[in-house]
Amino acid sequence: MALPLSRSLAGLSVQGDGQLAVRRNLPEEVPVAMVYDGSTQAVMMATPGDIADFAHGFSLTEGFVTRLDQVDSFEVVEHEAGIEARFWLTGDRAKALDTRRRRMMGPVGCGLCGIDSLEEATRALPTVRSEIRFLATEIAGATDALRSFQPLHDQTHAVHAAGFLQPGRGIVMAREDVGRHNALDKLIGALALQGIDPATGAFVMTSRVSVELVQKAAMAGCPMLIAVSAPTAHALTLADQAGLTIVAFARGGGFDLYSHPHRIIPEAQDVP
Repeated sequence: MALPLSRSLAGLSVQGDGQLAVRRNLPEEVPVAMVYDGSTQAVMMATPGDIADFAHGFSLTEGFVTRLDQVDSFEVVEHEAGIEARFWLTGDRAKALDTRRRRMMGPVGCGLCGIDSLEEATRALPTVRSEIRFLATEIAGATDALRSFQPLHDQTHAVHAAGFLQPGRGIVMAREDVGRHNALDKLIGALALQGIDPATGAFVMTSRVSVELVQKAAMAGCPMLIAVSAPTAHALTLADQAGLTIVAFARGGGFDLYSHPHRIIPEAQDVP
């Protein structure tokens, strides 16, 4: 039986004019263990939905596999203590995995916690090669469009979303999670499982642009990150090096544009 994504819990609302008993729908988060060939390599706290998407996206963006055909079999096993996402890898990939054994506990605010070296935190990223372009109006409305794909947020007001925006089509897919990097991994996994190339669109985030989001976008081969909030300085440095276009503060009909602006068509060109 699938675990619930949220629970209704009682609380006390204390306001200036008094107190009121309330019930709130609150998102669940459970440990999700990523298990490869019988060995746990990572444990992440995540919303217990779209686990197959999450596991495959995490495996791709963290380099446990580089292609889905390196997965021989996969299953999701629920336990009282959490969820196991179990992979059995093909022979060559199983051998490669032996060179990078690690354990990682990743709280929802940090996708880098538990890595075993400073070099891994700033690992070299592949260069994203995509000449896809968007109208400025598409970018300006992207985070507003994502709101229609956030049912769990509507219930709880406590989760992030990652959406996939394609030119002329709008948001075509989205995933939610208590962690912004988990939501992006779920989206990347869903795209991979459905055979959709991340190079054909942009990732839209309900969060700031942090280092781990840039790393995951580059590993997936997506050329653009659009976020409702600010980027960090180091995230912009990495994005520039990796060929990623970064759009931040995308709300209220406008946005800030950083790094590789050639993928956005100015408004002046929109008019025939």
